[in-house]
Amino acid sequence: MTDVADPYAAFDQLSFDRPAPRVLRITLDGPGLNAVGHEAHRQLADVWLAIDRDPEVHVAMIRGAGKGFSAGGSFELLDDLTRDHATRVRTMREARDLVLNVLNCSKPVVSAIHGPAVGAGLVAGILADVSIVGRSAKIIDGHTRLGVAAGDHAALAWPLLCGMAKAKYYLLTCDPLSGEEAERIGLVSLCVDDDQLQDRALEVAVQLAEGAPSAIRWTKQALNNWYRSQTAILDGSLAYEFVGFAGPDAREGLASHTEKRPPSFDGPTAE
Repeated sequence: MTDVADPYAAFDQLSFDRPAPRVLRITLDGPGLNAVGHEAHRQLADVWLAIDRDPEVHVAMIRGAGKGFSAGGSFELLDDLTRDHATRVRTMREARDLVLNVLNCSKPVVSAIHGPAVGAGLVAGILADVSIVGRSAKIIDGHTRLGVAAGDHAALAWPLLCGMAKAKYYLLTCDPLSGEEAERIGLVSLCVDDDQLQDRALEVAVQLAEGAPSAIRWTKQALNNWYRSQTAILDGSLAYEFVGFAGPDAREGLASHTEKRPPSFDGPTAE
């Protein structure tokens, strides 16, 4: 990839290139299917501020390297969340920033989602203004399987995108969605064949980059008031999620993932 100089030099956990005029492409490229660790989580939240201020960028595109979009939080990050209050407080703030910074970025965002897509990476993928998935993508909101409430973006965005009945089903059960099913229920904008995903996403990014900048940006900002009007839902879901990280269910959920076994949840029931 072609390196991009400042203002992105500080974001060393992400990769950047400019595949077309006025288009900045961000690639999640890390170990463990692009799992998001401590530093990557902070950078993924903050990068949208730099994009918003960059006069050379009219459209941002986000994708994952290798076999998947993102596996979500790294085991190291998740383990620290179960053990350390300061980590929970910091990460909760970053999780809120990630959602709001994507929504408030004036530049349109296009996502190209393939393979597994979970956790913090999925936040940017779903909240992108145009979300494009490969047919065999595997979208999972894995929070309740991990033993915590569905925080991040899910309680805020999924009911608006695909309706309450579908949102509840997938957020409560953590059943995976294929790209086709995600498009069918309205969770994403488009579904295409896997081998066409990157080209189609870039085509859409170029189309937006060649459009009227102010008209496109103001349309995005107006539409995103649907989300902004409901940010109390975001705050509540994040609070429930991060309280959960301090409890026994989260420790069991993480242990079951690392030990590759079904979880056995027997923690105290919330009142």
